[in-house]
Amino acid sequence: MTSPRFDRRGGLLVHPTSLPGPHGTGDLGPHARRFVEWLATSGLRAWQVLPLVPPGGGNSPYSSGSAFAGSPWLVDLFDLRDAGLLDDADVAGGPGGDPRQLDFDAMRAFKGPRLAKAADRLLAHWADHAWAAAFQAFRGDEAEWLADAGLFAAIKRLQDERPWWQWPAGLRDRAPKALAKARVDLADEIARFEAIQFFFDRQWHRLRAICEDADIVVIGDLPIYVDADSADVWAHRPQFMLDANGRCIDVAGVPPDAFSDTGQLWGNPLYRWDVMKADGYAWWVARLRRALSLHHRVRIDHFRAFAAYWAVSGDAPDASEGVWREGPGRDFFDAMKAALGALPILAEDLGVIDQPVLDLLEDVGLPGMKILQFGFGGDADNVYLPHHHVPHGVVYTGTHDNDTTLGWWLTAPAHVQDHVRHYFGISGADLVWDLIRVCLGSVAATAVVPLQDALNLGSEARMNTPAVADGNWCWRAIEGDLRPEVAARLAFLVKLYGR
Repeated sequence: MTSPRFDRRGGLLVHPTSLPGPHGTGDLGPHARRFVEWLATSGLRAWQVLPLVPPGGGNSPYSSGSAFAGSPWLVDLFDLRDAGLLDDADVAGGPGGDPRQLDFDAMRAFKGPRLAKAADRLLAHWADHAWAAAFQAFRGDEAEWLADAGLFAAIKRLQDERPWWQWPAGLRDRAPKALAKARVDLADEIARFEAIQFFFDRQWHRLRAICEDADIVVIGDLPIYVDADSADVWAHRPQFMLDANGRCIDVAGVPPDAFSDTGQLWGNPLYRWDVMKADGYAWWVARLRRALSLHHRVRIDHFRAFAAYWAVSGDAPDASEGVWREGPGRDFFDAMKAALGALPILAEDLGVIDQPVLDLLEDVGLPGMKILQFGFGGDADNVYLPHHHVPHGVVYTGTHDNDTTLGWWLTAPAHVQDHVRHYFGISGADLVWDLIRVCLGSVAATAVVPLQDALNLGSEARMNTPAVADGNWCWRAIEGDLRPEVAARLAFLVKLYGR
């Protein structure tokens, strides 16, 4: 089995929420377009983002009420003003606060009423609005997931945000009469959800087209698991390991590792892979098709679970006690390729990796990941060291789950710092850019650098700390960060290493 071989590219990793913007969060408006223009001047031709879904628990983009929906908080309000759906006063000002920190509560309080107002205006006059035909087409094209996602969001709001397994039995169990009544009673709420999703979709595809014009590929991110309290699980219960009341029998996580002595208890429901196989993995086909309509390539998070996954009892206090179970293996990827064609997928093959995972990765022909920060402090056999990199691969200085490279360096033990100095023959005085140089100079076809590293920022700019519930996903760049001299320094390395 083969997958598309990627040409030699460099890119930046930054979520749209981390871009500058006037309304409390980075969005899909003018600042995002300026970022793409700046990225193009650097010579880098890839932009990697985190999941674009509505953020869920802990404001994480890896937790969401829908694996298919787009985040409403990314919608640019100026675009809605220009379309006559908001007034000038609606886009004036913002939630205030530290421009380098995303205050999710303040941002939602500011943007939520304005998004609802724009949606209601479109719905009230949609038949004669310039976007009418596009809105109708969107509703039809995305009906497979949009109908359930909208109904789920509307019922959840009606039920004071309680999880779906605590809803009245008719709604919980999707009794046809209960659902039909809910669709009538909540029609306005559902339509508002659909309109806001249309805003996101329209703006994102416009931005994606701008990237294409600049020869920049967009790399998306797809968590392998979905939230228990999501439209996906509620609408597809037989596909997940749930009891008769909709509660998880076993849940996902990872065993104890370098991040946590008790492992990471993610709590996501596990898949009934036998049930999914019986219908050709139809839900996964739809999910990947949607992801590939939004991005040019997709990184699948926690690839190792396709070989074997860690299953923990649904009532366990942590992930230390669990069992490995066999995943769907190559059969899954054969089904995806049969349905979707060539698979422009990157495999996140980090964590507890054994030979069966390596064998599956090679068998399906997907590129894996190398993280430079993981390479030092041991011996020459460490697979993350540059002399072990391979052309069919993706190399990072670090990811959203790592400290920034500067933060990592300043807190690294002395023996790790010594290893870095000796390995590269450097003093460490300009360590961040030394590692950016190594990353872009790697034989790996794709090299990605977090924006925080390009800006030489410390631990204050870290995006996420695994196994820590609060305070993540908040970092933002500010006006003036995207300096010409940073782009020029990147452009020199891009040319030097043929990216």
